Amino acid sequence: MKRTLLILAVLIAILTVGTLPARAQNRYIVRTNGGLGSVLKLCFSANCQVQGSLDGNINKTFLVTSSENLLANLVGFLGNLLEQLLGIQSVEADRVLPLPSTSLSTIPPGLSDTTPVDYFGTVVTHGYATQPATQIIRLTDAQTGFNVSGYGIVAVIDTGVDVNHPVLYPVLLPGYDFTRNQPGASEWLDVPQLNGQTVSSDSSANQPVLVQQSSAAILDQSSAAILDNGGGSYTDFGHGTITAGLVHLAAPTARILPLKAFSANGAGYLSNIIAALYYATANNANIVNMSFDIPTQSPALNAAVSYANKQGLILVAAAGNESTSSPVYPAACNPNVMGVASTTDYDTLSSFSNFGVIDVWIAAPGEYVISTYPGGTFAASSGTSFSSPLVAGSADLLMSAQPGLNQVKAASALAHAVKLTPSLNNGRLDVYQALSAWVNSN
Repeated sequence: MKRTLLILAVLIAILTVGTLPARAQNRYIVRTNGGLGSVLKLCFSANCQVQGSLDGNINKTFLVTSSENLLANLVGFLGNLLEQLLGIQSVEADRVLPLPSTSLSTIPPGLSDTTPVDYFGTVVTHGYATQPATQIIRLTDAQTGFNVSGYGIVAVIDTGVDVNHPVLYPVLLPGYDFTRNQPGASEWLDVPQLNGQTVSSDSSANQPVLVQQSSAAILDQSSAAILDNGGGSYTDFGHGTITAGLVHLAAPTARILPLKAFSANGAGYLSNIIAALYYATANNANIVNMSFDIPTQSPALNAAVSYANKQGLILVAAAGNESTSSPVYPAACNPNVMGVASTTDYDTLSSFSNFGVIDVWIAAPGEYVISTYPGGTFAASSGTSFSSPLVAGSADLLMSAQPGLNQVKAASALAHAVKLTPSLNNGRLDVYQALSAWVNSN
């Protein structure tokens, strides 16, 4: 073994002659068949540090850091040798990924419809419960016709959630914050100026205001000013609470597991997403919603997706807001992930939505969709980020109606949709049709 390490060290030295060390610590994701020991041996020779496992006790995926740009060289020149000597399967740079965003120019009327109504045991606004999206996908018909309201656990990998939101609180599990490596998944930690109590849902005292041109929420003016003047720090504050609220809208009695992999500025490391996927699998999630997209493939993400599928999880992802048919991931990880495009309330492709059968399995309404927002209030947003959780929640209704659901069976049932254009593959979500197909499949 000493001879192996010596050979590896010599090869690394040859590759890095004349290379200046990077100023900051570079982050890499390492996949191995040799467990922690193989990564420790790699770092002993390559001058890197093992930060920890990304897949829990599986011990095949690790985050490492280095002040030198060595591991990228190893991928290019020593891939086969590394696998033979140490069992290293892949080394890739960890990346900071942005959440997709769109602009919202008007406030939908439903946001001001704050009449309280009972919704499966919680009090919500009438505008949230009866918004056009629910009618388009025939959500109420499905819930009442098949007597389903949700079952099991839906994990939401996002910016976290308002853990005290009165609509979500009864169904929230504790979750985990991968941005801080600690239990809990509160969005409020990213906004120290707000303590979670200054945002009010009292519509008699507050008027709807635009926040960062991406969501419209009923906020008090001081809170809106803090978010607007954050210098880009809070552009996606509330994103996770909105996606969780749309899962809840579709499957109101399902439990929600919030996994915070992104900060309020919309940025998150690829390694945090991968760790969140393994965490969801280890903590009994049945469905995972991923309202983000990555422009290039990642071996470690592909492995995490494949592992989750093999454990029976159903994966749903946003198709992206770049108005393109170019593949984005994880939506393009088909057949292991169902990618979701956005449609208008008039059953046409949203102008911002990605399209094409590589990314899109199904579409769902994604314009001016009303959902929960931090501070016990509600917001309206547009984007494939908000189409995806409607499909994830609908998949949970399938599981609620009949056991035995997996990725293949869920995708097959949800494919019973309203046909629109070939660029939207199976068409626009119809929850009633999907449930009927699933219940009558056996």
